[in-house]
Amino acid sequence: MATIIEHTKRDIKKIAEGKTKEIFTITNHDEYVLIRSKNRITAFNAQRSNQIEGKGAIANDTTCNVFEYLTALGLKTHFVERGAENEFVALSCQMVPLEWVARRVATGSFLKRNPGVKEGYRFNPPKIEVFYKDDANDDPQWSEEQILERFFEFNGLKIGRREVNLMKRQTDLIFRVLEKAWATEGCALIDLKVEFGVTKNGELVLADVIDNDSWRVWPAGDRRLQLDKQFYRDLKQVDDAALLKLKENYEKVAHITKNFVKPTRGRVVVLMGSASDMEYASKICDGCKNLGIIAIKRVSSAHKTTNDVLDIIAEYEGDGVPTVFVAVAGRSNGLGLVIAGNSPLPVINAPPLNADWAAQDVWSSIRTPSGYALSSGNQGN
Repeated sequence: MATIIEHTKRDIKKIAEGKTKEIFTITNHDEYVLIRSKNRITAFNAQRSNQIEGKGAIANDTTCNVFEYLTALGLKTHFVERGAENEFVALSCQMVPLEWVARRVATGSFLKRNPGVKEGYRFNPPKIEVFYKDDANDDPQWSEEQILERFFEFNGLKIGRREVNLMKRQTDLIFRVLEKAWATEGCALIDLKVEFGVTKNGELVLADVIDNDSWRVWPAGDRRLQLDKQFYRDLKQVDDAALLKLKENYEKVAHITKNFVKPTRGRVVVLMGSASDMEYASKICDGCKNLGIIAIKRVSSAHKTTNDVLDIIAEYEGDGVPTVFVAVAGRSNGLGLVIAGNSPLPVINAPPLNADWAAQDVWSSIRTPSGYALSSGNQGN
């Protein structure tokens, strides 16, 4: 992707500009755009507006941290790579003009639209709302039926019931995984807004940005400690001291979100009874790697080289890294039992079943002596 970044330095053209960001096309890379965050912060439909030096870079850092985290979890987004400190490269999308909002706690505009609901009411599951992006009419709330009746179409994709359900489910999922990420940092994610776009290939993906203007975050669940844009909205008077505090909050959020993607500590050791099972074991390792899990392949027969198997077990027990063994052995599978009987580490039997003998010999993997804690499964196709 280095070539994309190189092009962004000299060959870009602005195609859109909003209150807090600019979007550029990249010459000779029509499938990508460059998204640049500004130093501007706004509230109340831009009736309040201020410049904060460095805010664009801080917001971009948060967005990239969040998108990298969601991408690592397997979620499809428009994010491609970081650019300059206030820029990132994304897939070119036609944006769906809807803001999807997930709420765990009732606060803010929800209370105004739903009189009688007390602040702090908890939604289980998260409350999902959708708003049509229309500044002139203050982004009115829409029903799913209103979306369907507009017959939206973007890059050849018609927005029907399936697409509406997908956006709704993904909004819920994105909120839940970010809520857990924030919880590990001692903060409560109160609500979150996201947007979706359709790529030039007609794929619906998470798009736009997710930065500190996109959510409410309360450390220890205490609103008085809020780190998000609501601090700016609540200011009775905007002065230099308040803007400095706001910038410090944004910097803190950028720092915290950098911890969302944590280095993998655990690993899987795929131990084969024979090198002939290498292709099967490689599929297991590929699946682990797709989930960000370190996978290691080893070969040793429980029947022919038992001492070597015990040495391998000792090797991975001794360094303190959380480890799961996957035993890949077929006929007369004793490998999983040898590992489980000589190690406290979890063991999964994954015999490479063959139609010629599986019906009879699979029992060597699943019928085990009492006191052996191991499970059995098959990698499949």
